Amino acid sequence: MRLYLIRHAAAFDRDRRRWPDDRRRPLTPEGARRFRKAAAGLKRLVGEVDCVLASPLTRARQTAEILATVAGWPRAIEIPELAPGAAAERVLAAIRERAAAKRSLERLAIVGHEPGLTELLAACAGAGGARARVRCQLKKGGAACLRFRDSRAGPARLARPGQARLEWLITPRALRALGGGRPAR
Repeated sequence: MRLYLIRHAAAFDRDRRRWPDDRRRPLTPEGARRFRKAAAGLKRLVGEVDCVLASPLTRARQTAEILATVAGWPRAIEIPELAPGAAAERVLAAIRERAAAKRSLERLAIVGHEPGLTELLAACAGAGGARARVRCQLKKGGAACLRFRDSRAGPARLARPGQARLEWLITPRALRALGGGRPAR
């Protein structure tokens, strides 16, 4: 199975007066515009996915909606495990649950937040266990691809810490260039 980690696009800065509940803070118009180009790049790079899971926060849901519209990916299923602060093992358990519910789940995309996505990447790639830290960062609108070993082993053994290999990590600028936007430098 390939797991695509996608950080939400650029959102407005925190502002308690405008968004007393930070979970409702949306993407900026510029963030949405730029991510449309990045989503076109993801479509070229990845092709289709079987399922999209997203954080319930507005900015992640909006990012997932752009992926559905531009890349033609399935509409996202919101899961609380992708909200900020959730442990990597809880996210992996949700992925295993989703894999068990579907007969074929070869390409799964998740839309979430930092630092949770980097912590998930570290846990999956086995960089020191579930509490590992890696020195990388997914920029807003950036993505990474993890490939799990032997997806034929069944959902119960799928998506376990240390069972994936990082295939690529890509910036939003490079995704926009792939999607026909400004060339990458």
